[in-house]
Amino acid sequence: MKPDAMKKKRAYKSKPKEQVDTANKRIAELFSQAEQVFDEDPKLADRYVEIARKISMKIKVRIPSSLKKRFCKHCYCYLVPGKNCRVRTHEGKVVYYCMQCKKYMRFPYK
Repeated sequence: MKPDAMKKKRAYKSKPKEQVDTANKRIAELFSQAEQVFDEDPKLADRYVEIARKISMKIKVRIPSSLKKRFCKHCYCYLVPGKNCRVRTHEGKVVYYCMQCKKYMRFPYK
């Protein structure tokens, strides 16, 4: 294979604006429903997160950073501090500890 062929990234068509807007609204709605239903059925909240992730991957839309911190990066479960997640600060980072998969996530803060 030629060296220049390896450097190029594959281009993809951008989605129509209304499709992107609809995806963003659905993602936000799914996270708000996950928040409401978490107390009764945590598995359903996890399913809402899974659907939101699939929408974002299909339409190639980023999940907002405020919502990204609401689910575990390893097991993709919906996180609620104090219920299934421990939140601490350590050396300039907010550390989330998922109690389901026993993994840490670190987010910097200023």
